[in-house]
Amino acid sequence: METRHWMLQICSVLLILAVTCAGPAASDDDPAPRLRQGSHQSEEAGRKQLEEYASTFDSAPQWQKRAANIRQQILRGAGLDPMPARPPIVPIIHDRRIYDGYSVESIAIETVPGFYLTGSIYRPTEGDGPFPGVLSPHGHSRGEAGGRKRDQNQIRSAVLARMGAVVIGYDMVGFGDSLLAGWKHEHPKLLPLQTFNSIRMLDYLVSREDVDAERIGITGSSGGGTQSFLLTAIDDRITVSVPVVMVSAHFFGGCDCESGHPIHVSAHHDTNNAEIAALAAPRPMMLISCGDDWTQNTDQVEFPYAQRVYRLLGVEEKVENLHLAGEKHDYGSSKRQGAYTFLAKHLGIDTDGHLGTDGSFDESFVTQETWQRMRVFDEKRPWPSDALAPNSDVVFPTKQSDSN
Repeated sequence: METRHWMLQICSVLLILAVTCAGPAASDDDPAPRLRQGSHQSEEAGRKQLEEYASTFDSAPQWQKRAANIRQQILRGAGLDPMPARPPIVPIIHDRRIYDGYSVESIAIETVPGFYLTGSIYRPTEGDGPFPGVLSPHGHSRGEAGGRKRDQNQIRSAVLARMGAVVIGYDMVGFGDSLLAGWKHEHPKLLPLQTFNSIRMLDYLVSREDVDAERIGITGSSGGGTQSFLLTAIDDRITVSVPVVMVSAHFFGGCDCESGHPIHVSAHHDTNNAEIAALAAPRPMMLISCGDDWTQNTDQVEFPYAQRVYRLLGVEEKVENLHLAGEKHDYGSSKRQGAYTFLAKHLGIDTDGHLGTDGSFDESFVTQETWQRMRVFDEKRPWPSDALAPNSDVVFPTKQSDSN
């Protein structure tokens, strides 16, 4: 289970009180922007909210108009409108390791001046490509066994790579290499930085010659689930989305990287994470949910809302829900099995040779790397000389300044 699960249940009330008393700074467009964080409302309030949202559209054009506005307001609330400059990426890649049917390399890319996003590239050792690409963000599990290193993250990335995909797992701010460098997850610009990091890693993924830019998936659990549905909502280059144990109508994410900016409500919009996830339509999406967290009602509340959206667009068959009522908050084996099947189906991956005698995807071949092996920067490979000091302010470059 993600270590933050029970902490968030306790802290969500404190978050609400903090927001009520303080709130974010005012903007010109919205003199009193509001935050919705943690368990901002009850399960029943979330259900009624979706009913209210549904009453505002009953045709594909009406939904598309609503979706376009929500998309724009997410970007504005996150401080990413206008979109910062995105110059060509010059990746730092090294230390290729060969395993059973897949390889792993260390990668870093500069997303904003001086901030280097670190991660691991998993690639099939057989075939010439171009292969489908998959982004694999992680959740808030901390400690030496958490983040990108967590077994469930390594396993799904390796299995998808051996199946025939190029997969990139990358660190949240204050996790992995950035944690060792001294960065904290509690950064004032955490949501815009982390969201922009995802955009830039996607920029890199689709630029690779061995990747088919028309077949791009994303999947992660908990905080990685938030990153999955947020990036899918704002960037149509994602063609298949599988957010795991995160999409909820009443829970808005208890971390500032998920809800610390006014992406859910402003003078111009009102939404929740269930509706944001539905912005994936008409692209294929699977919601994976369980019975032991805020996704316990997904099969009865959030999924029917998504189904209605997909039905209006004439593609109801492209949205699915794997609801595991007896399971907990993680990206465990049964959840991964469902994700492999869905991603393979919609990314055009041939599953022949990857199924065991029981019909499930084989995971037994995966080599669990140590954190020392996964590190991108260390004493032998130091951080670039222009790397920002930990916890410095980050400056998003404008397109004008980038051209000067």
